[in-house]
Amino acid sequence: MYFDFATWRRLIWLAAHESSPRRRFGLYYRLLVKVPLIALFNAICLALDPILFPGLRRVDVRQPVFVIGHARSGTTLMHRLMCADGERFSAFLYWELYAPSVLQKKAVHWIARLDERWFGSRLAARVRAREQRKFGPSNHIHKMGYTLPEEDDFLFTNSCASGYWIVELPYLGDLDFYYIDQRPPAQRRRMMNFYKECVRRQLYMNGGDRIHLSKNPTFCGRVETLLEVFPDARFVVLYRNPQETIPSLLKLMKFSWKARHFDEARMKKSLGILAEMSFHNYTYPLEVLARHPETPRAIVDYRDLVARPRATLEQAYAELGLVVSPELAAALDAEEQRAGGHETTHAYSLDEFGLDGGEIQRRLGALFERFGWEGAPPGEPVRAEPQPEK
Repeated sequence: MYFDFATWRRLIWLAAHESSPRRRFGLYYRLLVKVPLIALFNAICLALDPILFPGLRRVDVRQPVFVIGHARSGTTLMHRLMCADGERFSAFLYWELYAPSVLQKKAVHWIARLDERWFGSRLAARVRAREQRKFGPSNHIHKMGYTLPEEDDFLFTNSCASGYWIVELPYLGDLDFYYIDQRPPAQRRRMMNFYKECVRRQLYMNGGDRIHLSKNPTFCGRVETLLEVFPDARFVVLYRNPQETIPSLLKLMKFSWKARHFDEARMKKSLGILAEMSFHNYTYPLEVLARHPETPRAIVDYRDLVARPRATLEQAYAELGLVVSPELAAALDAEEQRAGGHETTHAYSLDEFGLDGGEIQRRLGALFERFGWEGAPPGEPVRAEPQPEK
């Protein structure tokens, strides 16, 4: 079990300086009671796994595939399309990220069967209702659910090492969950070895012969570390016009922070840091992969993925050394019928966040030239391109 004590102490210090008594108490309760108890429970369950499930020792993580890219660049769509290749890939569902051990996962499955057989799925109905309350208000921006594939980074939530803490708390500048490659080697190894152990357990549950499939925008800052822990890893890197993705991400974060009633000054500071981080997010993965020419990678243009999902997936598979299975081909045929048929209601603008489209184009000029992106007219709201609903 990995636990980031330094970040945990920093979060407690930040909680002590919260101006809102209610939020301060809530953070104290979460950090001093809930997080330690959950982390301890997870540690016990993880330690019991090799004893209760000896077959776990024979499971290894081979040639995992990491789908990365700036947030809002199509990583979710790409990941969920590839998850349709269920006989080949294994991925975490949202709820499984908070139950990292085999013991916990099997207990949840046992309770679900018991609920269905003896209680008319009443517990399942309550869970669905809670799911709607939790995710419903933001599903027009990013669709989430307990039984949908989600970001592996959530595994670190109760280790105080997940970027999800920033979704809840605008503490950028005080906390860093992104620049993992810049941390000391020993710290990186401890963190990612825990991640590898969680992946092994997921493979044990889904079938040890499968390939782990991961989707994480925050992993753009740890590509080198991923290659240290998984030297045979493969990457799918999504690219979309940053004049669309950056304000879209900032809008999503602002939505989350405003719902928690943080003050404008703190949000503005964190949004500025997040915008600056976006430039690193765009350039760093390609820099690392250029240093590792032997690593298989597929570079995917978001527009191609939306307009021609089947051809795009087939090309990406070929670059990764894979062949599209009949199961995936059928899913892609259905996706092809829907391509471009739905539009998001999520709208945003560069001006809303004080972003300069010209500066973005200048700093990422090589990528603008490579992908043929066009600049957004000044002051004009941007609406996300049509994309299939998931």
